[in-house]
Amino acid sequence: MTLKLNDKFIWDFWHFEEAGEQHLFFLQANRSIGNPDLRHWNVSVGHAVSQDLRNWTSLGTAFCPSASPAWDDFTTWTGSVIKAEGRYHLFYTGTCRAEKGMRQRIGHATSDSLDGPWERVGSGLALDLDERFYEEYEEGRWHDRALRDPWVLADKIDGQYHMFYTARRTDGPLYERGVIGHAVSPDLVTWTATKPVYAGGHYGQLEVPQVFERDGRWYCVFCNVAAHWSEEMRAQYKGGVSGTHYLVADNPLGPWQPAPGFLDGDIPCRRYAGKILRDPVTGADCLMAFEDAGVDGQFVGQICDPIALRLENGLYAIDDSFGQK
Repeated sequence: MTLKLNDKFIWDFWHFEEAGEQHLFFLQANRSIGNPDLRHWNVSVGHAVSQDLRNWTSLGTAFCPSASPAWDDFTTWTGSVIKAEGRYHLFYTGTCRAEKGMRQRIGHATSDSLDGPWERVGSGLALDLDERFYEEYEEGRWHDRALRDPWVLADKIDGQYHMFYTARRTDGPLYERGVIGHAVSPDLVTWTATKPVYAGGHYGQLEVPQVFERDGRWYCVFCNVAAHWSEEMRAQYKGGVSGTHYLVADNPLGPWQPAPGFLDGDIPCRRYAGKILRDPVTGADCLMAFEDAGVDGQFVGQICDPIALRLENGLYAIDDSFGQK
């Protein structure tokens, strides 16, 4: 069974496992809005649990935009959840109505339970744009100010917590400016932006990063669409595809490079914003993503069952021996 809600579109998600229970937090919008393209501006964060990543129980809405005027009173988008410093921490993307959702910032909320309630830390604002390293919004240049999709590692490295996020650098061709942004914190509350850990050159943006280690090698899963590939990448891969791929590195702080090929992509996009997770049924790695375009070309808005992966010589591939589509 897929993770599907009859009354809601669901899309980007993030995962947390505890005591054998699989938690997914995901973006959701009421299907009553009609046009699925409007979902981004009618969004809240949902929560569901499973034992096997296949059979799900919805726990309803976990987090919403601020009710009163605030930096995050318009949208609460993709993020991550960790447990550290004795509490659960939700990092998320926010935008405000006053800026028409054009400028993204990163927020922080905490809870004593994965079931909430989640309370913003102060105003909730954890990280704003640092123009020394990252591109500010300018009308007509790019469609937004990219500062979103925070992925925070639960364990400190060199005495600091590390956050990775979608951003763009300040120079170069427009479709080569996509980077993996980076910030550090001693306590998960005060964050300082640093230079990107992946400096770009291949894509206009890398959305929804997920950073993890396997067998001594580091992986940064991301998603993007063919229209946002650089000219060089489109030429190299026959125009490109839309879906989920990954970067590889020997250290989480880089240098990172795109893995050869593309992990899971199509034109039109079938699945998007994938995550690589441990399948509790098989014990092996799997890919999960939200289902984008269906056979009729219409937006589906549900999360697929686990797709088996192979990991050979440090590189991932869909395991075709399972006859997966």
